[in-house]
Parts: sequence; C-alpha cells; structure tokens
Amino acid sequence: MTVLAADEPPAFLEIHAQGSSNFVIVVDHAGSRIPRALVNLGLPPAELRRHIAWDIGALEVARRAAAALGAPMVAQNYSRLVIDCNRDPSVPSSIPLISETSEIPGNRNLSSLDIAARRAEIFEPYHGRIAKLLDDRQAAGRTTILVAQHTMTDVYHGVCRGMHAAVLYNRDRRFAGLMLDTLRRDPSLVIADNEPYFVSDETDYTVPHHAEARSLPYVEIEIRQDLVTDEVGQAQWAARIAQALKDAEREFL
Repeated sequence: MTVLAADEPPAFLEIHAQGSSNFVIVVDHAGSRIPRALVNLGLPPAELRRHIAWDIGALEVARRAAAALGAPMVAQNYSRLVIDCNRDPSVPSSIPLISETSEIPGNRNLSSLDIAARRAEIFEPYHGRIAKLLDDRQAAGRTTILVAQHTMTDVYHGVCRGMHAAVLYNRDRRFAGLMLDTLRRDPSLVIADNEPYFVSDETDYTVPHHAEARSLPYVEIEIRQDLVTDEVGQAQWAARIAQALKDAEREFL
C-alpha cells in the first residue's frame, strides 16, 4: 500500500536549513493534512480542524521564531491522527483509535502493511531529516539546542487550563530551566513547569530520541492554543519565544 500520492506534499516542511543559529526548531504536530488515500480517516471536516488533528498555531509560531533567530525548522506536514510523530511507533497511541473522546474510524483494523506504510512514508522521513540535520551539525562541530514547539488546548475534558504556556523536559533540565526562568520574568504570564504534560520515554519520541540520546540541551514548549489562533497572537508569541530563547542561550553558553 502507498499512503502518499505523487502530487501530495512530502512528509515534512523545512526552512532555513543552513541557518546560523544554535537553535533547531521542530514541530511534531504542525499539519492537519490527511493523505487522500485515507479519505479523512472517516472523520467529518470539523473534527480535522480540532486539536485532536494538530497543534493549532504551533507551525506559525515556530516559523516566525525560526525566521527571527535564523534557525533551521523541520515541521511535520501530516496529522497526528495518521501517525503521531511524537510517539514511538511501537506504542498503541502511535496510530490512535480514539483521540480525546473522538473515535477514529479510519484507524480501525489496520493491517501490518497499512501501519508500515504510514511509518515509512510519514514518520521515518520526518525523523530521518531531523537526525541528518543534527548529525551534520555535530560533524561540523556546531552547537545545537533543540526546541520542540507544541500547543495545548485551553480546556481539556471540561477543565480550564490557567497557564498561558508551559516548559517541558525529561531527564535534562539544563536549558529548559533557564527558559522557564526567562519566561517567568514577565509578571503577566503564568508559565507552568512540566505541566499539564511532561516529557517521558513512554509518551514522547522526539526529545528522548534526538536530544537526550545525543546529550543535546533542549526545551519543549507548549502554548495555549487560544492565544495563537490568529496572526496577532502568533506574532506576539513568536517574538516572546524567540527573545526568551536568546536570553536563555546567553546564560547557558
């Protein structure tokens, strides 16, 4: 089985590949696109506009921040409902049967060939490109700080989230701690520390696989999506994130 048609976009979008910045920005859930062969996974269009399909606003924030920093950015073009690029392919949530409370009909009763095709055409090219970029930078002796950009819902299972954004990490808090302190200097913001999510080997792939496996400093950032649904919010948060990254970088290096 082939998932992507020849005229459909590739698995990932890349900009500023040769950027001079120490930062590399990745966006695991940037796109909401479903390959035509999967017929919207049996979902109505309204479901594909929800957070279950993608991280709303994350790509626009990351793109603007990457431009401000002169940083490479690699972003996934296809919906996490097709295959979640921040999950190990061996875990059940890699291709979800249910997301939040929505059943995903097109993910039922998949054959091993169906699953392998999604991994080969979407998951592996995205992570292969990130790995190649990081390997090339390491071979050139370049400093790299990995930034994983995400957004979160403002309400989850009926509970309102009071934080504006969150800084996440797993084993290594070196750079994330500085980023947290930097963002918290703005008294108008509530910045959570490893909440409402935290990075782990069981629930995440990108940070453990690309950053921690190479002992690279990193930070994962979650912004509440209702703050970045329009261009004004996206520009404001991109500027805020870019400045905080630069400030934390000066302290770190």
